[in-house]
Amino acid sequence: MRERPKIKDIAKRAGVSVATVSRALSDSALVTAETRQRILDLARELNYRPNVSARSLRTRKSMSVLLVVRDVGNPFYLDILKGVEATAREAGYSVLMGNTESDPAREIEYFNMLRDGHADGMILMTGKLPPAGGNWTGAPSRLPVVVALEIIEGAGLPHVQVDNVGAAREAVEHLISIGHRRIAHISGPLPELMSLHRREGYREAMRNAGLDVPEAYEVRGDYLLESGQECCRKLFTLPEPPTALFVANDEMAYGAAYELRRMGHDVPGDVSVVGFDDLYLSKAFYPPLTTVSQPRAEIGHVAMELLLKILSGAEIDCDEPIVLPTVLHIRGSTAPPRE
Repeated sequence: MRERPKIKDIAKRAGVSVATVSRALSDSALVTAETRQRILDLARELNYRPNVSARSLRTRKSMSVLLVVRDVGNPFYLDILKGVEATAREAGYSVLMGNTESDPAREIEYFNMLRDGHADGMILMTGKLPPAGGNWTGAPSRLPVVVALEIIEGAGLPHVQVDNVGAAREAVEHLISIGHRRIAHISGPLPELMSLHRREGYREAMRNAGLDVPEAYEVRGDYLLESGQECCRKLFTLPEPPTALFVANDEMAYGAAYELRRMGHDVPGDVSVVGFDDLYLSKAFYPPLTTVSQPRAEIGHVAMELLLKILSGAEIDCDEPIVLPTVLHIRGSTAPPRE
């Protein structure tokens, strides 16, 4: 049987010390980018796999990170997980996925796992920190945590996100440009900042176009399909219902479009619908959903790279978030309003 390649084999081929290889494989800032890449290429060529158990005993690290989400059943997170995992594996880390279902006790549980050393770092996608008190006594800003997509003001943590205000504004401007004036908004859970920012983008587009927003045209959902249905029913009991909906995520947009058809409305003939996320089902949905696309795999990749820098001891600027671009995909769920 062929002997498993060791760090010293990579060091010999690369012409560097074993310590340099070890630092490169752990993404240490002490190794230049050129040397790190050369070592990583050699590790792949030799099919090197770190002995995680031995490394854990030596370094007192678990060599695993947590990706914590609010609903593991939401397909939105799959591409983000792929981006996180691909980057983590190159550095010798495994990825554990945590599912909170918005339960404060479970949120605390995952932070305690991190605090107690069962994971080395966390990518947090729930939009909130554990509530103070009870059995949570940690200081999140002192833990290796990166917030991805969601926004937690005042947390003192690095963020990777998109411009939710600008993306939402562009989506509503599309509806205005094709003739809609009565445009309603189904928001995400409030007062979470991501939901507030998408609502602000909606309001900005309406305000810039000189259009009023009746209070009843803003209804609050929770990002789940059923709330899209419920919010849609509320909007279409109004004396003057909207001709278009801007919905804060695709899953609620699916629910709204389904409910519209159930009530006898044609999409987009009677009502146009715009979502946010561009889930893989949105192209196959009938009609194909006009929606804001987020670079999910890239978000996962950038968030994990940022976490690796923190774990290597690098100083990270927590004041300015990393903002990635979005794209509005115009498909069959939007059309000019009927005369």
